[in-house]
Amino acid sequence: MIRATRILRRDSLSGDIVDRIVLDHGDRHRRRMAMRGVGGLAFLLDLPEPTVLDDGDALVLQDGRLVWVEAAPERLLEIRAADDLALKRLIWHIGNRHIPAEIGVDAVFIADDHVLAEMVRGLGGSAEPVERPFRPEGGAYAGDAAGHHHHGHAHDHAHPHTHDAAAG
Repeated sequence: MIRATRILRRDSLSGDIVDRIVLDHGDRHRRRMAMRGVGGLAFLLDLPEPTVLDDGDALVLQDGRLVWVEAAPERLLEIRAADDLALKRLIWHIGNRHIPAEIGVDAVFIADDHVLAEMVRGLGGSAEPVERPFRPEGGAYAGDAAGHHHHGHAHDHAHPHTHDAAAG
């Protein structure tokens, strides 16, 4: 079985797209999995590490051909509020629960959950079910587009210091 061993991000696509896969949010975070494209192409996703496949990316097959990645429609909650401040407060409450969220200009989308819908309504917002692709924020530690994690440790201050725990 032919393998897909790397990802081309949507902003650098070029090549022969031979099929497409339609995956929900959960299935777009994978390392190794047998897949079959909409057009019938069977292949093995075989990445070096688990990576989030974004809507519009492509998987690169061993022979250089590409398989387009498309986000599948999912049942979500569209959360809205009366004004920007109220929406920001709702976003804070959602983030405080570590819920994946897609943040738009005037709405937030999360996975459909009746408990969270009631929380949002109790805080004065609206939470309406919708069916659409889910493209949540990657998060502060999600890494760059290549899936690498960066833990910065730059210092731009001039005073002497140490990282020795005993030196405190």
